Amino acid sequence: MRHGLEICCGGPDLTASLLVELGELAERSGWDGVFLEDYLIHHAGDDPPTYDPWLLLAAIAGRTGRIRLGTTVTGLPRRRPAKLAREVLTLDHLSGGRAGVAVGVGDPADRGWAAFGEPTDLRLRAAMLDEGLEVLVGLLGGERVEHVGPHYRADGVTLRPPPVQSPRVPVWVGGSTQAKAVLRRAARADGIVPYKLTDTDGWSDFTPDEVRDLVAALPATRADGAPFDVAIGGRRRRADERAERAYLAELANAGATWWLEYVPAGDPARMRAAVARGPLR
Repeated sequence: MRHGLEICCGGPDLTASLLVELGELAERSGWDGVFLEDYLIHHAGDDPPTYDPWLLLAAIAGRTGRIRLGTTVTGLPRRRPAKLAREVLTLDHLSGGRAGVAVGVGDPADRGWAAFGEPTDLRLRAAMLDEGLEVLVGLLGGERVEHVGPHYRADGVTLRPPPVQSPRVPVWVGGSTQAKAVLRRAARADGIVPYKLTDTDGWSDFTPDEVRDLVAALPATRADGAPFDVAIGGRRRRADERAERAYLAELANAGATWWLEYVPAGDPARMRAAVARGPLR
């Protein structure tokens, strides 16, 4: 099981230079991936500084050579699939084949949806995600995409250059397992970033048995023949590191391929310390 960091893209007093520094520090500290949140307006505080993840990841790519780089999670219904595909493919080339993207309906706590006239109806956003995922997966595989739908259109378009990774840049799907649609969507992609509760203000860890059931409900392998990614986590490390390490070992035995540890925005020294301590292996 690989260990990644989920890092805030916004929050009081957060700077873009600090986020790039943390990405570089993550590689030196033994982490396997850095995944940034994707908000127009971060949910913490009143109009906090918020940064674009793809520009930050491009800067981190230039300072690293090993770690995976991506988002958890990009709200696809507010991004044109073709424009997002172009950004992800560019990062794939800048990083030498280390890019990925996770998509979902978008966090209801992101005030940027309503503030900028983006769709807020969850049924509409779900329909846009389903359709946009089809277009995105095709474009990230270098395919010629023919698509005409209620929300998106592609008239025999192929994005070049093709991805560094074969057969495509990996796509993960995020969402609550209480909403059964997340499993259906994830099966069309390369991985899943699940959480248990639809109430994003709450939190509940997956048990090893729940992870085992989740793995059994998903494809065994993705398009490139590698194991289907199941990225569990998304919270801060617990104080009892012995218990945490034992829990992570159980998740790995249950079939999880990634553990994602959350680094919230806060005092820069505390953020650096959370990254520099490295993963619990």
